Amino acid sequence: MLNLKQKPRMGLLLIGAERFRELGKDTKRGTYLERKTAESKSMLADCQAFCEVSYPGIVFTREDAQKAINQFTSDSVDFVLAIFLSWAEDFAWNRFLRDMPTVPILFAHRVKDEVVLLNTSDDDEFTEYLCYGGLVGTLEASGDCRRYERPMFETALGTWNEILQRAKTFGRASHARKQLKSSNLGLLACYNEAMWSTYIDPYDLFMQVGPELKFFSVAELEDEVKALSSEEVEAVSKKLVDDYGIEKDVDHSKFLASVAASMAMEKLAKANDLDLLVLNDIDTILFKHIGLRPGFWPTSDDVQTLIVPEGDIGGGLAAFILKLVSGKPVNYIEPFHLDLPNDNFAAGHAGPNDYREHGGKTLIARDVRFAKSQWKHAGAPFAWHTFSPGEKTMVHISQCKGQFKLVATRIESLPVEHFLATYSHGLFRAIGQSNKELFKKLMDIGVTQHYAIASGDHLSELRDIASLLGFEYHEL
Repeated sequence: MLNLKQKPRMGLLLIGAERFRELGKDTKRGTYLERKTAESKSMLADCQAFCEVSYPGIVFTREDAQKAINQFTSDSVDFVLAIFLSWAEDFAWNRFLRDMPTVPILFAHRVKDEVVLLNTSDDDEFTEYLCYGGLVGTLEASGDCRRYERPMFETALGTWNEILQRAKTFGRASHARKQLKSSNLGLLACYNEAMWSTYIDPYDLFMQVGPELKFFSVAELEDEVKALSSEEVEAVSKKLVDDYGIEKDVDHSKFLASVAASMAMEKLAKANDLDLLVLNDIDTILFKHIGLRPGFWPTSDDVQTLIVPEGDIGGGLAAFILKLVSGKPVNYIEPFHLDLPNDNFAAGHAGPNDYREHGGKTLIARDVRFAKSQWKHAGAPFAWHTFSPGEKTMVHISQCKGQFKLVATRIESLPVEHFLATYSHGLFRAIGQSNKELFKKLMDIGVTQHYAIASGDHLSELRDIASLLGFEYHEL
């Protein structure tokens, strides 16, 4: 299972001029090499504040370039931040472009906050003048970049603080891309036959995005339910009641059955090292054998697997990617209706949803939608949650004609009390556009009804990861 607290790993490639090394000898600020060594140490320390950094020293020669390639490859960096410290010969850069294995690269020019130069006829001042010449090296190298046309190659220009901020965003997206390549996704138990637009090709998922898809049967879930002791189910149920409260009309035996099914689902996921489990919780086979849809994921803070409902692998992927780039709890919604007079739209979803989200409100309540069905545990309760107020990023992923598409926008979650039975829910408002404009754009793009949300603005990271993965990207 992935370590979601791990920092991105950066390869820091700083390129200097071989022929400038000894210029400035015996001046008050020292040689070019001494000045750039001091500058590089400061840059390294700044990068280490948000990344694990692989740094081979300043690259001057082809041998230095090969050393950097070997070190970055051995350290399995998520991305490379490449900067010309001044003008420099471009032979080392060409070797790096040609021989470095495929990895995201951020090629940046650092604009000095200020340029202070006196009479450059003085050796000390002339050496300083040469030290300021990173723009010359960057522009020369840009022609090489265009010749090689490496994939996952981005450019940036700005002050050092601006470059650092860009590297943070690019680094988070690059790290998420790498995590996707080693992640495991499970489907329990089948595609959702009521929602064909949610279908995704598992081969494309592995080849283009990264996760390996594993398939699980309801029988396996049933076995996990049977393996649970009544004592451990009672203990978890009691803690849930103590933490969130419970409505008076909840049947205790059905409550225990819902908790047991949720715990079994989590144990199945953990036993199979799943980072994401997509549950088809409207599958009649699930109802026949389990008698309900599990409603209490996650049953403890130790649960690491992300779980989403309705068999939508694209929806699950949206939630998982948003979790990777944001590092925050993620919820799962579908928009229900537009309320024009009150300028909002209602959205939410039945089934698994992270009710631990800080700022939301949770109550244990009956699943009213299925209360009158014929299933064994009809009306079994779930964690009834209202989403926390504030700015959210809303993300959709689906596949069309072999192409994955990622759609992202910002919305505002409004303060609410519980009002929509059966569903975790909230009221939302589009940011920077009307609600009508937002949904017209979604209709024109061609999406599904499922979206992931997380607190904060994560559009920059999503823009980067969509580019790195080759997704069609829409930012609304």
